Amino acid sequence: MNQLSTEAPSRAALPLLDSEVLRTFVTIAESGSFTRASQQLFRTPSALSMQIKRLEETLGQTLFVREARYVRLTAEGEMLLGYGRRLLKLNAEAVTQFLAPTIEGRVGLGITDDVVGRILPNVLVQFARSHPAVQVDVVVGRSVELLAKLDASELDLALVMAAGPGQASRGEVVHSEPLVWAGREGGVAVQRTPLPVTLAQQGCPWRRITLNALDQAGIAYRVAYSCDHCAGQEAAMLADLAITAFPKSLIRPPLKRLSNDLLPPLGDYQVALVKRAGNGDASEVLAERVVEAFREG
Repeated sequence: MNQLSTEAPSRAALPLLDSEVLRTFVTIAESGSFTRASQQLFRTPSALSMQIKRLEETLGQTLFVREARYVRLTAEGEMLLGYGRRLLKLNAEAVTQFLAPTIEGRVGLGITDDVVGRILPNVLVQFARSHPAVQVDVVVGRSVELLAKLDASELDLALVMAAGPGQASRGEVVHSEPLVWAGREGGVAVQRTPLPVTLAQQGCPWRRITLNALDQAGIAYRVAYSCDHCAGQEAAMLADLAITAFPKSLIRPPLKRLSNDLLPPLGDYQVALVKRAGNGDASEVLAERVVEAFREG
């Protein structure tokens, strides 16, 4: 009598994921709707539904939970989304390497120091791999300085802090996260009166947000230390000489998010990508890499 094999299928027997089906899956996941995805992909919702059904059958998993007006990913769908994005990116890089014309030249990228460590290493390595003939000049500075260099055609792209409420904004917002109070864990700076804070110089949106919040809450403060670089502000906090407003993702031990009920809320901090008019192909490709880096976290 024949018996069913309990051995795992060989690698040769594993199904291959079609890149077009993956593109459909990623587009639906990011748009949250079959209807919106169909408009982006120029196909009918029913055609996309059939693709997803076949993909679910291939993987033996349910990828979406269908609601009345939108869809959301299951746990398995969230896992596949990460793989799908990476596979599509790798596919694009491979095709570009052989079919796209060689891009040469120079790109000037301005970036604030709060963003440097978060995305720059990955952006540079991916861009250098796909466009090795392009020279990338990176300038780290304050948002106001970078925008001035961009307007003077000294930079092609600039990642800057987005303008606050009531101010004219420039570029595309590519990242947003809470701005929170930070200080040394177990420190006493937060208990002092007037409250010692460490901030950047005039013109920094964090400074404006912080001081406005303290003024509106009626909290007495003094600017104890001033530095335009995050490392300088971190030094003051590590020494327990001051506290400050920081993006949540930048807080690492022994610093901590302060939960003092007397400290006022600060709202969100946003990063905008601003492009110089008339940029070339290399700048546009680098801009795409920057947006992808923020999207992938």
